[in-house]
Amino acid sequence: MRDRVSCVLEIPIALVLTLLIGSSTPTRAEEPEEPLHERIDRLVEEASAGPRAALATDGEFLRRVVLDLTGTIPSAEQARAFLDDPSPYKRQRLIDDLLASPGYARRMQYVFDTMLMERRRDQHVPRADWETFLYRAFAENRPYDQLVREILAADGSEAPSERAPAKFVLDRGADPDLVTRDLGRIFLGRDLQCAQCHDHPLVEDYLQAHYYGLRAFLDRTSLFTEPGSGRVMLAETAEGETTFQSVFRKSVTHSTGPRILDGASVAEPELPEEERYVVAPEKDVRSVPTFSRFEQLAEALASDEVEPFARNAANRLWALVMKRGIYHPLDLDHSDNPPSHPELLDLLTAEFRAMDYDLKAFLRELALTRTYQRSSEPPPGSDEAASDPSRFAVALLAPLSPEQLAWSLMRGLGVVEPQERAVEAQLDHAEAFLCEVCRDDPDRAQRRPWVVEQEVQAKLAGNVTTFVRYFGATEGQPDDAVEANVHQALFLSNGGPVQNWVQPSGSNLTARLQAIDDRDVLAEQLYLSLLSRRPSAQERAEVVALLEARGADGRSAAIRDLAWALITSAEFRFNH
Repeated sequence: MRDRVSCVLEIPIALVLTLLIGSSTPTRAEEPEEPLHERIDRLVEEASAGPRAALATDGEFLRRVVLDLTGTIPSAEQARAFLDDPSPYKRQRLIDDLLASPGYARRMQYVFDTMLMERRRDQHVPRADWETFLYRAFAENRPYDQLVREILAADGSEAPSERAPAKFVLDRGADPDLVTRDLGRIFLGRDLQCAQCHDHPLVEDYLQAHYYGLRAFLDRTSLFTEPGSGRVMLAETAEGETTFQSVFRKSVTHSTGPRILDGASVAEPELPEEERYVVAPEKDVRSVPTFSRFEQLAEALASDEVEPFARNAANRLWALVMKRGIYHPLDLDHSDNPPSHPELLDLLTAEFRAMDYDLKAFLRELALTRTYQRSSEPPPGSDEAASDPSRFAVALLAPLSPEQLAWSLMRGLGVVEPQERAVEAQLDHAEAFLCEVCRDDPDRAQRRPWVVEQEVQAKLAGNVTTFVRYFGATEGQPDDAVEANVHQALFLSNGGPVQNWVQPSGSNLTARLQAIDDRDVLAEQLYLSLLSRRPSAQERAEVVALLEARGADGRSAAIRDLAWALITSAEFRFNH
């Protein structure tokens, strides 16, 4: 009897449960989408079998991500706090904090200045204006496509406070061939230089028509110097067609309108002669056509319709943090140089567009991946194939950029902190005169670290120029073309800035180390300050032994030697 009752009771309960479960279980379409960083890892790991490096230690990760996202090493206090933090979420929290910091905007200012201008000398747009434009763009997290449109749309005729983006074109002398080549390389991932004279002899995908389609946006422009102000800007005519012949078939002349690679030519209205100009050409007058081909460039190139635009950006951002592109070199995207992970590149391209070219959001997902967080130590017992850079199974090494090296030395050797304290003191003094409501203003508190960063940058940025001279590329070359040389070694060994920073002075690192009696504590502070990790037992023993051997009279020199040895080590000079 009881079984029958149970049975009767169970039926409706089962039905109810089924209905409840059925109604509450999300369909496949409603299932939350796998986070992008997990999809990235899956595609990387599915692409090649074989051993992979373990996850980086906290010290490795901390140093790497702070360098990549803010362009300097962490302070000793930051390193100690991170290493001692037991939270399983501390890596994600650190990434978010770094992306929200003023250091991120400064780091991206340096990265994009180097990428866009390739160490070119300043000509018509002051460097300070250009750097301020970039810094503000990244502080606001301006979308990448918008940023590119602002740069390519500027012709220098804007108000003085708004003409900084024109540096890309004006400081290339508005040379149509130079600008065409750099448009192809930097924004589309295609080095079309050889296609200037003929279809590329080695790359079937690169056609002469691609080169001249880009150049057609520029062929009617020229530099114009405004009488009186001396400002240089672009002038443009309404006439002139773009034609070209292959050096191998000079008898055949082709013509093209402005277009991006294989896309359609930009439609150009037929205007009667008397309507072709807003300002007609005349001596000492900047001509302005009614229809400007140059004005069409920004919208035509930085567009969702141009697949290579987002693809090139996704690949360059990947290379920024992973130290190598999915296709590599970065300006040779063609079918004979296929991407190592084609599905991954397609995913990144689509997602970057889907997130409206949000640079911070994109870099955050990359930094969250296991791929990014792997150690640079190959797995034990593995062969060379395991460390093949195109597998992304082991973190790659990269020398610090000139800016990273300069700021890391200044941070590690204690040059930055006194400046930060001085600015903080000035702000405290100024705030003492404010009313209570103003002092408690949350917006004021949020702005404070940005004010401090900008003031310190203004005081110390001059030091960075020296490092760019020794460690940066020559004009018009990418920084990764630089090879280590004897001048760099001599600069680190005997150069004035480094030697001065290593000498005990004020509250710099070596001065503070001299005040520490406990040699173990001294060793830990030294390693946390310069290598963002605690020393191993052997390294502690070596520090203690050296200090004992030098005695009291040689203690100061021993501390200087220890600091110098660490900053000239490969562990300091490389991002690993």
